[in-house]
Amino acid sequence: MRRASWWHAHENRVLLASLAAGLAGVLSAIGFVWFGDFSDKARWTITLAVLLPWWAFAWSARERVISPLRTLANLLEAMREGDYSIRGRGAGSSDALGEVMAQVNAMGATLRAQRLGAVEATALLRKVMEEIDVAVFTFDGEQHLKLVNRAGERLLAQDAAHLLDRTACEIALDEYLAGAPAQTVTRTFPGGAGRWGIRRSSFRESGLPLTLLVVSDLTRALREEELQAWQRLVRVLGHELNNSLTPVMSISGSLAGLLARDPRPDDWEQDMRDGLTVIGARAESLSRFIGAYSRLAKMPRPRLAEVPLASLVQRVAGLETRVKVDVRPGPALQLLADGDQLEQLLINLVRNAADAALETGGGVTVEWRAEPAAALIQVIDDGLGLSNTANLFVPFFTTKPGGSGIGLVLCRQIAEAHGGSLALANRSDPRGCVATLRLPMDSRTD
Repeated sequence: MRRASWWHAHENRVLLASLAAGLAGVLSAIGFVWFGDFSDKARWTITLAVLLPWWAFAWSARERVISPLRTLANLLEAMREGDYSIRGRGAGSSDALGEVMAQVNAMGATLRAQRLGAVEATALLRKVMEEIDVAVFTFDGEQHLKLVNRAGERLLAQDAAHLLDRTACEIALDEYLAGAPAQTVTRTFPGGAGRWGIRRSSFRESGLPLTLLVVSDLTRALREEELQAWQRLVRVLGHELNNSLTPVMSISGSLAGLLARDPRPDDWEQDMRDGLTVIGARAESLSRFIGAYSRLAKMPRPRLAEVPLASLVQRVAGLETRVKVDVRPGPALQLLADGDQLEQLLINLVRNAADAALETGGGVTVEWRAEPAAALIQVIDDGLGLSNTANLFVPFFTTKPGGSGIGLVLCRQIAEAHGGSLALANRSDPRGCVATLRLPMDSRTD
């Protein structure tokens, strides 16, 4: 920084301004003395008596202006260096300088509190990073490793001292710095093998681009989910099999006892026919159950294509003739979906809504609207509402006589296969239920 000239220095300008303020009086006094009838000794004495106080007061004014500015400069420099404990005196004064000092002190206190909070937050973040059972890696723009936590050290079976500043290629993580930002892979790392969830994101620190790579072990969670799925499967299958086999065993035992009787009763043939009819009915019910379970397990992957939402809703609404289905037109949207599966999904939702509306003599309303990158479709009925929302998507749970209990499960399975979601809830104003379907939407519109 170029040093200011003598004239441009602030303190010298203050000194010159103070001298200029008394210059007229000093010149008048000196002129009066030197042009008057005074001796030389008196002239020099008076001249010095005028000049010295003039200079002294001007210099004092200079110091009174410059000293607080130097104090403020020292305070600001200390804050810049990270020392927020220094405070300026005179902050309680009611003049302008006191107000400035008070504001600077307040700023120092605020910065100190913020720094303390940042230090505590950083310490907490480091503690969390060290304790979580998720491997965290940070790479710079040249793919050099800049940060790794303990879980990352365990995953690669090396300590941080040997890992830092090595490239992603050297530690065999380079393939995850490209491609999809979220992946699920099956791989053997030096520290363990299994299925891993890998997430990648980018951020900046001090203006430099960094890449965050998070590797989490999915094996344990998947095993727990698999165990719960098996338990639910066994519970459902056991319940249905018991419902069918218990009466079959009871009736077959009764029929065997009937045949063993001697003599047999006159109506034994009718009892045999009735018993075999019940056995056949239970066998048919069990066959339908197994077929329904097969439908859930064999749901094909959706074949995506452009589907105009408006025409699809109109077509589905026209299939329901038992109640009035009111279609409230929305924007002309294009869905990227499997048209057949999506039609089956909406047919099930409208049919369920119509079943509910028949109990009260109400109707069904279908509407849709656009959300960011998604279409929101709602099927609203005027029925009695839902009495048990916890088991809606449990396979084979149904509250309807003769219901299969797989309709809503299939609907949700279709929605999730399209990257969407399905939810059912009771209406808040009048009675009834609303089914909300969210589906990805093509960026183009009709």
